[in-house]
Amino acid sequence: MERINRAGRRAVVSLLTAGTLVAAVACASPGQSGADVTTAGSGSARPLERPAVKSPATDVRLGSFRTASSSTVEAAAKRCSTGGLKARVGAVSAGAGQRYAPLVLTNTSTKSCWVYGFVGLIMFDGRGDALRTRVRRESVRPQRITLRPGAGAHARMHWTVTVTGHESTCPTSARLMVIAPDEVAHLEIPFTSVICDDGRLDITPMAAGTHL
Repeated sequence: MERINRAGRRAVVSLLTAGTLVAAVACASPGQSGADVTTAGSGSARPLERPAVKSPATDVRLGSFRTASSSTVEAAAKRCSTGGLKARVGAVSAGAGQRYAPLVLTNTSTKSCWVYGFVGLIMFDGRGDALRTRVRRESVRPQRITLRPGAGAHARMHWTVTVTGHESTCPTSARLMVIAPDEVAHLEIPFTSVICDDGRLDITPMAAGTHL
């Protein structure tokens, strides 16, 4: 597997540009009604107390407001930046020389944000030298995922540990550089595995949840 100089750690991975989502919110104020007045036989007037009645119209407006409030949170969210994210590789599933694992991005900021598209990846060996990394994007349509503080999203990673083609041995990665969608700054995390097929890593776009 081809080895790249440490300077490769500064490489910029071109990623998808996130789309935008616009949400409109409407809010109505309940109307006011005056008190009814009745005239007694003496000619004096006194207010007639009306029993409290639950207004269906008010309930509808309150329900609409709660829904609008949730939509407002998503509409106000901005794209997740590297400084507000934490990355990790989840539990690895193995079978017949194939490996699958979730690459999880967690929102560590105090505000909701969203991710959209594919991450960038570069592997490094135990000496800190960049390894040949061939990231293959799977044919899955990206979706915008809104992350509240502390919430995470994942991309499914796939690779093989079985030699292919001209390979006789496969190198072992030690760390993984992760570039969040539409970002330039990177995160670096532990990632120890044999990687065959000339460093091929298949990746899906970010999806909701932290498990495969």
